[in-house]
Amino acid sequence: MNKTLTTTLTVLAVLALAAVIFFAGSMYARANAFGPSMMFGWNSENGYGPSMMNGRWSGGMMNGSRMMGGYGYNSANVTPLTIDQAKAAAEKYLANLDNSDLEIAEIMIFDNNGYVIVREASTGIGAFELLVDPVSQIAYPEHGPNMMWNLKYSGLNHQYMMNGRGYGMRGGGMMKGYGWKSATPLDVTTEMTVTPEQAIEYAQKYLDANIAGATTEHPMQFYGYYTLDFEKDGKIVGMLSVNGYNGQVFVHTWHGTFLEEAEYD
Repeated sequence: MNKTLTTTLTVLAVLALAAVIFFAGSMYARANAFGPSMMFGWNSENGYGPSMMNGRWSGGMMNGSRMMGGYGYNSANVTPLTIDQAKAAAEKYLANLDNSDLEIAEIMIFDNNGYVIVREASTGIGAFELLVDPVSQIAYPEHGPNMMWNLKYSGLNHQYMMNGRGYGMRGGGMMKGYGWKSATPLDVTTEMTVTPEQAIEYAQKYLDANIAGATTEHPMQFYGYYTLDFEKDGKIVGMLSVNGYNGQVFVHTWHGTFLEEAEYD
């Protein structure tokens, strides 16, 4: 009797342990998956602009307060960056990665932050996007699609992003992170199911439904998505990204008012 009970308890314990291991493995896989469909159901048909927050785009405002009250937020008393300051911060960031194929393609200055496109010199494809905090003048990886959809330079290449020092959120602590590790980028294809022309179409459809009179063109391709500026009345008023596999639209709500830009050949 005791032997039978012991055997039964042992079997139950093994089954319970197996269930725990399976559950933990599933959670790990979900936490580390960077597939083309991780966008909370947003798509070209019903894309939401204000990234994981409540409400829709409304002239750069979120819930009646400036931007998102979160990532990239800076007070109205902060002096905006200059092009040279943003460039210096981005160059310092790239030097730490020790990858000679990475170069600055474009810099845009907003009243909330600086925005930098980093591309691969060998392919002309966008590698990743950076933000530069105007207070600390520190460059760090942009949140949003740059983290969730970037199939080559995301994932394992920014493991320590959630630890250590960080900047850009209400004066300090953007995401308690600083940057990507200088790990070898993942080997992924440049081909995506959504073409540049389709990306423009999906973006424009979203704008027509949410920001009357806004137009967009010239998508910048990254590994897994496109990023596009959009204009209204001849002026840049915002930026959005389109997933390269399912056409989901994600509006960047953290930049603020556009001031100036510089492009580099």
